[in-house]
Amino acid sequence: MSDDYLPIVGRILRASTRGFDCGAHSRSINNNHDFGIFVKAPIANSDDCWAIGLIYKVEIKDDQLIAELVLGDGVPDNILRDQRDNRMIPVEVKVLCVGYMLTGTSTYYVHSLPPRPPMSLSDVLACSAEEIYDFTHHSADRARLDFFRLVLQASEVPSDDLIAAAIKYSATIFADESAHNEFLVQCGRRLARDLSHDMKRLAHILALIEPAR
Repeated sequence: MSDDYLPIVGRILRASTRGFDCGAHSRSINNNHDFGIFVKAPIANSDDCWAIGLIYKVEIKDDQLIAELVLGDGVPDNILRDQRDNRMIPVEVKVLCVGYMLTGTSTYYVHSLPPRPPMSLSDVLACSAEEIYDFTHHSADRARLDFFRLVLQASEVPSDDLIAAAIKYSATIFADESAHNEFLVQCGRRLARDLSHDMKRLAHILALIEPAR
């Protein structure tokens, strides 16, 4: 899918190689801003390298007027609609970097921190289903999950819930139920290897990714 058709999540406010924050308008918030979604942003001074990350926090900011309205006895519907639809209520989306994508004659994915952060005001785009599949797979039947370590070792994010959300989101790209379940099994095996020293944490994450019955 062309980048022209990928949903814009926001624009970069601040960034580092570890992650980045982007800003958006409250009216634009939708399922492309969900916790655990894969997003991408072009890194500084490069046309062929994109940082890939996971949304781990969405904040709807307040201001003095909103604080005053909250303290009121009641807010008329017309004022609520005006506040939500017409005023620039800022939203900040925080992203943890989990890899990067090199484009050119072919596309190559690396499960490591990007070489440089994105520049301010760069567009942050939701990754396509094809990009998510290619990022999380070596081949049609073999998952590639080296990015797990970057999430599990990130102390600044709710890492257990984030890795579980990313796994479940990645699994939704499979139309075939058997492929969906096989991907979850491979993720479970990788988690078991990465968390063999912490069985309590492993059990918690496995419970989070277990398919609903």
